[in-house]
Amino acid sequence: MFPENFLWGGAVAANQYEGAYNEDGKGLSIQDVLPHGVRGARTKEPTPDNLKLKGIDFYHRYKEDIALLAGMGFKVFRLSIAWSRIFPRGDEEEPNEAGLAFYDRVFDELEKYGIEPLVTISHYETPLYLAEHYDGWRDRRMIHFYLRYAKTLFERYGHRVRYWLTFNEINSILESPFMSGGINTPADQLTESDLYQAIHHELVASALTVKMAHEINPDFRVGCMVLSMPVYPLTPSPDDVIAAMEQNRKNEMFLEVHARGAYPGYAKRYFREHGIRIRFAPGDEEALKNTVDFISFSYYMSVCATADPAKNIRGEGNLLGGVPNPCLKASDWGWQIDPKGLRYTLNEFWDKFRKPLFVVENGLGAVDRLITGEDGTKTVEDDYRIGYLRDHLLQVGEAIEDGVPVIGYTSWGCIDLVSASTAQMSKRYGFIYVDRNDDGSGTLERYPKKSYFWYKEVIRTNGESLCEQKN
Repeated sequence: MFPENFLWGGAVAANQYEGAYNEDGKGLSIQDVLPHGVRGARTKEPTPDNLKLKGIDFYHRYKEDIALLAGMGFKVFRLSIAWSRIFPRGDEEEPNEAGLAFYDRVFDELEKYGIEPLVTISHYETPLYLAEHYDGWRDRRMIHFYLRYAKTLFERYGHRVRYWLTFNEINSILESPFMSGGINTPADQLTESDLYQAIHHELVASALTVKMAHEINPDFRVGCMVLSMPVYPLTPSPDDVIAAMEQNRKNEMFLEVHARGAYPGYAKRYFREHGIRIRFAPGDEEALKNTVDFISFSYYMSVCATADPAKNIRGEGNLLGGVPNPCLKASDWGWQIDPKGLRYTLNEFWDKFRKPLFVVENGLGAVDRLITGEDGTKTVEDDYRIGYLRDHLLQVGEAIEDGVPVIGYTSWGCIDLVSASTAQMSKRYGFIYVDRNDDGSGTLERYPKKSYFWYKEVIRTNGESLCEQKN
């Protein structure tokens, strides 16, 4: 079912697990003033209730954590680099050596265990200075700052990192301009032209990064990354089908530009009909033609769309919401569980864009209960997580059988970390329990969950054990 070279692993983000927010010359990032998650209020400066400031202290415990991941047999580990560790303000001429040296040590450990790094260059952690002094990606100068940062990473780590992602869930800027795009202007004061101009700057930066990466090392493989959330029509009504198509296209536009090198006709129509004017600088059109080597995406849930205003009631979701599907159950946080939607998404993306695909986020956020066994061993009996991941991985296997080239799968939050959406520790995704609570208390000790040993067997058998677990 799974190809011999399939990359099994897990994914994390620097701002959610590293901690050490002000050590070794690191500057503040936008996350340091978001103590209550994506929809919570910002603060003027870091506050003690922001769990992300300490995270799970990976900064000081990375050797222990990487050893635990290696114990599962990880082939790949998706991590992000904190931009403000490398360029504390974001606009400096020279990088911070102490920040670079930290990731040297992390890559040393990954290399020691034969784990391939997959590096996200920008994962919701724009330096706060760039947000406050340039209004983030609304300012075209951000392209220059980002390219200098990316070049620094390529030249420093290019001998040990082959897979790169330019931006995490780049389309999430539509719902969260500050967290996703570092845009300091309040969202309700942004025009659509402002927002799509910022998006254009990001897309140009992404394309130029692909070009630069291939010039520095032709063996680099650079991908884009979007938040995927397939939208189904709520009813068979043609009006609902069109509503679903239009909602899907808002997100797929980002893939169109990354994979085909130009804005699609439906986007141009939307811009025209909504009075959106994007300023192209000389060379932008040519720059966008530098397309990615593969497409990566997060997948947690699907939603529905309807043209009926009375039924158009938004439910919960990972930044992008939609109408709940009456055919599906939901998680503790209201996210609907739809394993077959992952197969559907993989097939849709392959049929449309003909680029290899990488599932780089998928998982179940749940409340876990740490228990102590008769032998004194502490663990979590997370059969609910095993069931969720099994059902989704079986659908990845089905997509591969459909002929979709899938590079790998990295489950989200493979070790418990601070949730981006809610800034809680109690919303856990990991195979490894971290003893930290929502009030900041806890020992930070690590304990493998039942799912740890389950995933180890999945990796060892290259997915064959999944077939034995089919209901």
